[in-house]
Amino acid sequence: MRMRVRTMKSSNIRDMALLALEGIGSYGLFFRDTIKWMFRPPFDARSVIIQMLEIGYKSIPVTAITLFFTGMVMAYQLGRVMDSLMSGSSIFIGSGVTISMFRELCPVLTGLLLAGRVGSSIAAEIGTMKVTEQIDALRTLSAEPIQYLSVPRFIACLVMTPVLTLITDVVGVLGGAFIAFFSLGITADKYLDNILQYTGLSDLTTGLVKSIFFGIEIAIISCYQGFSTVGGAEGVGKSTIQAVVKSSMAILISDYFLTYLIRFFE
Repeated sequence: MRMRVRTMKSSNIRDMALLALEGIGSYGLFFRDTIKWMFRPPFDARSVIIQMLEIGYKSIPVTAITLFFTGMVMAYQLGRVMDSLMSGSSIFIGSGVTISMFRELCPVLTGLLLAGRVGSSIAAEIGTMKVTEQIDALRTLSAEPIQYLSVPRFIACLVMTPVLTLITDVVGVLGGAFIAFFSLGITADKYLDNILQYTGLSDLTTGLVKSIFFGIEIAIISCYQGFSTVGGAEGVGKSTIQAVVKSSMAILISDYFLTYLIRFFE
């Protein structure tokens, strides 16, 4: 009996592993096809610009407000802890906030916000087209759906995610400066001097490199879930949920490996 239970458990684990590998392979093939069609004419610049406005410009308010208050929280928490350990050490709050925002918080939180706002929108839009047979109509008109639907969104995510991360870097540091001045009594020139003294270009580029990968993950996962939609309105809802959940998980998991690799090459 015990042997049968162990056999069943090992079989379930093997099936889950195979299913996970199959899923990763499907995303890899979809990514390959998107890259392939990205370099084939015709090039629809208008669709790319529309998606850049939708993904990037319209996401500025939610990302900027979120990261501004995140910078405020970071400055407040770090300042209190540093002063409790050594009086007056909160003078170094500028570099602490900046490095943490540049390297981790801004790229990760921006990616998660985009996964929720943009990923769900992409999956729902393409999924609706799939269940209403609009994608089949594109094939009937000799138009490649991946080139028409996936490529513009992929390019827009690839470009606008680092741009949004750069904007939130600035906004997050300003949030920290706000708390440093009004709550910790640190003047703006001391805050800025500490940033310039202890923060390097590698801190900024680390977050931007991560954001490029996060943008790729959001676009590929969300588009793939849209193209995989089945089952009418209920299927669209499931695809939307899967796009947000899988994009968020991919961002958090890849963040660790990217951090390790970047540290290894620094």
